[in-house]
Amino acid sequence: VLYPATPHLSHTLWQDLGFAAELGDLLDAPWPTVDEAALVQDEIELMLQVNGKLRGSVKVPAGADKAAIEAAALANPEFAKFSEGRAPKKVVIVPGRLVNIVV
Repeated sequence: VLYPATPHLSHTLWQDLGFAAELGDLLDAPWPTVDEAALVQDEIELMLQVNGKLRGSVKVPAGADKAAIEAAALANPEFAKFSEGRAPKKVVIVPGRLVNIVV
């Protein structure tokens, strides 16, 4: 990937690091391929708001439903700190982005 920007330096590094003996000349080397499995996220981080103010974040599995997200947000210590023991009136969940708890 470095070759188009700095061809001479890349060619020298390719040979000095020993890739020329294994893979041949740099000009004949294939472009890197994308590993689709590495792009999949197992866990996502949602911003946690209490009364519309950012108070922290909560990590949940990527395929979590709204009930699981709400349970994780209510169990978060940041929520307990800022709710002052009051029960939530409303929980607004924007999938993949944030959780807003109104107390």
